[in-house]
Amino acid sequence: MQQSGAAGGRGCALFPLLGFLFFQGVQVVLSLEIKVDAHVRGYVGEKIKLKCTFKSTSSVTDKLTIDWTYRPPSSSRTESIFHYQSFQYPTTAGTFQDRISWVGDVYKGDASISISSPTLKDNGTFSCAVKNPPDVHHNIPVTELTVTERGFGTMFSSVALLSVLVFLPSAVVVVLLLVRMVRKSEGLQKMSKSGYKKSSIEVSDETDQEEGQDCMARLCVRCAECLDSDYEEAY
Repeated sequence: MQQSGAAGGRGCALFPLLGFLFFQGVQVVLSLEIKVDAHVRGYVGEKIKLKCTFKSTSSVTDKLTIDWTYRPPSSSRTESIFHYQSFQYPTTAGTFQDRISWVGDVYKGDASISISSPTLKDNGTFSCAVKNPPDVHHNIPVTELTVTERGFGTMFSSVALLSVLVFLPSAVVVVLLLVRMVRKSEGLQKMSKSGYKKSSIEVSDETDQEEGQDCMARLCVRCAECLDSDYEEAY
């Protein structure tokens, strides 16, 4: 009897454990799936978008809420910077005062925000939480934001890219012209070595040029004679 009682006690003890495991199993089932960019790089003074998308098994209603929080580097303190429930409620105090804008669309599963006029002090961890009752259990993804200043290297890269786009076509044209000139020169050399004879048209062209040169020469001589004769008569 004592043994059966002990066995019964152990059996009763298993039921709460199984219930706990079953309950825990229900807890880890995600009815909401949220995705963000794990790492985002921005530049001082240039608007930055923090992307957040979600998928819910329930239709979007006015009970849906979105909360963005911020945690500075090497700190456990979190700061609420944006809240959404039918309307947008960006923070009006703290580090991101009047610098958070809503750029999402809940009916398209988009819960993104943007930060205007970012500074080096905005580096840190951002989290996006979405609840769409009865879907409230979900993962809590985070985005690590790194804000830097645009250095000379970045500017040089942009200038180099622009230069390539502008001068590359011109360089290609020049190379093609040089290749054509070289081939033409090689062709003329081959024709001269193979005893190439000029056509009647080329011969006539050269004859006309020679006659024109002779006429010009004779005209110049005649003008000189006229000048000499005039000089002698005046004398």
